[in-house]
Order: sequence, then C-alpha cells, then structure tokens
Amino acid sequence: MKRLILLAVVLGLPGGAGARPVGIRCPGNTTVEMRDCASRSWEQSTGRLRQTLTAPQLQQWQNATASVCARAYAPYRDGSIGPQLVVGCNDRLNRALLNEFKRMDSP
Repeated sequence: MKRLILLAVVLGLPGGAGARPVGIRCPGNTTVEMRDCASRSWEQSTGRLRQTLTAPQLQQWQNATASVCARAYAPYRDGSIGPQLVVGCNDRLNRALLNEFKRMDSP
C-alpha cells in the first residue's frame, strides 16, 4: 500500500500530492518540478510501450522494471530523491526496450 501511495504522490494522481503543477518546464529546478518532469517522461515511454507490447507483456515488463529499480535505489527509498530515482530508472529501462524494438525495425 505504501508503494501505491508513493507512486500516486510521484505521479501527482488524485489522492497523492494533488493536481499536477501548472507551467512546469522540463528539466525542472525544484524537487517538485524534477519529479513532475520525470513522471511525464515515464508516462510517455510507458504509452509508447503500450502501443508495442500486448497487455500481459506490458504488465510483465512493468513488474520486472519496478522490482529492479526498487532494488537498485533501495538505499534512497526513504529520502526525498528516492521516488524520482525509481521513476527515472523505470523510464530509462522503458526507453532502452523501445530502442531495441527500433533497432530491430531498422535494416
């Protein structure tokens, strides 16, 4: 449950920290701006994967990346930077997979 609340806060979902701040330009300068920018990037890469993978494949991928990123950044879990590091990790892994698909499509 703690993970879901943390994710809601990072993504700015209702029930989290509130609505997404207006007028943020990426990359941000404050913690709130950097978290918002990281979340937007992750949402974008997840959306692109959603167009490429089947729903079960996407779920498997998200489970795997969530586990790997949580483990990689466990030392920062309780710090204010922790959620941003995990979101950034998930986004980078998403983009790495998208690049692999792109390379497979290129001659």
